Amino acid sequence: MHDTIVAAVLGLLEGLTEFIPVSSTGHLLLAGHFLGFNSTGKTFEVVIQLGSILAILGVYARRLFQIFTSAPHDPKSRRFIAAVLLAFLPAVVIGVLAHDFIKTVLFESPALIAWMLVLGGIVLLVVDRLPLRPVVHDVMDLPLRKALAIGFCQCLAMIPGVSRSGSSIVGAMLMGVDKRAAAEFSFFLSMPTMAGAFAYDLYKNRDALSSGDLHLIAIGFVFAFLSALVVVKGLLDYVSRHGYALFGWWRIIVGGLALLGLTLGH
Repeated sequence: MHDTIVAAVLGLLEGLTEFIPVSSTGHLLLAGHFLGFNSTGKTFEVVIQLGSILAILGVYARRLFQIFTSAPHDPKSRRFIAAVLLAFLPAVVIGVLAHDFIKTVLFESPALIAWMLVLGGIVLLVVDRLPLRPVVHDVMDLPLRKALAIGFCQCLAMIPGVSRSGSSIVGAMLMGVDKRAAAEFSFFLSMPTMAGAFAYDLYKNRDALSSGDLHLIAIGFVFAFLSALVVVKGLLDYVSRHGYALFGWWRIIVGGLALLGLTLGH
C-alpha cells in the first residue's frame, strides 16, 4: 500500500513538472530517495513519462494532424518536421551510448541532482533577465541549424536535475527564439525524445520487471497523464506573460531543501 500511494504521488509529480523547466526526473529521484521508494533499474521514473507524452499528444492532436497532412504540399510543415527530428537526433546517439552510466551512476547521486537543481535555477533566473531580442516568434519558422543546436542543449538534461525542457528552452532563448516559441518547441521535441527514452528503457529492463513493478508503473502513468494535461494547457500563456523566474526560484528552493535534508540525514 505504501508503494502504491508513493507511485501515485510520484506520477502526479511527474506530470506537474515534466513540461516546466524544473527537471521532473530530478524531482522524482529526490522524492523517491526521501520516501524510500526504489524502482527496479530506475525504470519507473522513466517509463511513467509515457503518461505525459499522451497528455501532450492529446492537447496537440489537431495541430499535429494539420502539420502531417499538409506536409506533402507545404514546405513549411516539412521543414518543421525535419527540425524536430534533427533536434531529436543528438539525444538518440548520446542516450544510447551513455544509458548505463546515466542509470547506474547519475541517477544514484541525490546530492548531484540537488546541486543541478540549484545551479539550473540560477541559470534560469539570469537568462530570464537578459535583454534578449528574439528573432524567431513562430515555432514553425525555427531554422534547422538552430533546431540541431537546441537538440544538443537538450542532451544536458541526461544529467538528472538539469531539466530537459529547461535546457532546450534556455538554449532556444539564447539563440533568438522568444519565450513562448521556445516552450512550444520544447513540447514538440519532448514527444520523440520521451517516447524514445520510454521504449529503450523498457527494452533494456524487460527481463527485470515484475508484475508488481508494472502495477506501480500503471498507477504512476495515470496520475502523470492527468496532471500533465493541466500543466500543458496553461504553461504557454503563463510564460508569455511572466517568463521563467518563478521556476528558477522553485528549483533553487527545492534543491536547497534537498541538500539540507541530505546533510541532516548523514
